[in-house]
Amino acid sequence: MVALPDRPSMSAEEYLAWEPTQEERYEYWDGEVVAMSGGTRNHNRISGNFFRILDDALVDRPCEPYIADVKVQVERGQKYFYPDVVVTCDDRDNDPQLVQFPSLIIEVLSPSTEAADRGIKFAKYRQFSTLQEYVLVQVEQPGVEIFRRNQQGQWVLFEYGLGDSLQLESVNLEIAIADLYRQVQFS
Repeated sequence: MVALPDRPSMSAEEYLAWEPTQEERYEYWDGEVVAMSGGTRNHNRISGNFFRILDDALVDRPCEPYIADVKVQVERGQKYFYPDVVVTCDDRDNDPQLVQFPSLIIEVLSPSTEAADRGIKFAKYRQFSTLQEYVLVQVEQPGVEIFRRNQQGQWVLFEYGLGDSLQLESVNLEIAIADLYRQVQFS
């Protein structure tokens, strides 16, 4: 992510009106507009595979998955992020531009975003009372980490490799890790 040089800052209202008219996607960090970096073919394939599996599985349920172009309102008027995939199961989520009550957030890691995804973004996402699981997917090699909120409100890490299946408790779905990496080429 890089700061947008010709628009160093704007209000959240200006951002929400301006950003949908842009060809590129921009996140909003406390008044600063931040351009989203481009992804790789593997990043795109993994995100698409995850979304397709969720979309197929949730078709007759009250949960809705969204990919890439739907932002999450992390802090009203302060922070708006674009996760790779987000699922909401909350009927209060009716804004056409954003999700306010996510139950599941998935980030496909890249070298330019991994630190933010693991750090500041996860710290902010944990503030959602509705968020049950945060998933980080490796793109350079097969590997998935799920941070799941337990009954005491603590976040517990579960790690998975290529031969494993993961259980997404937030949407009651089991997914083979190999399915997430379908048609992905590793160096």
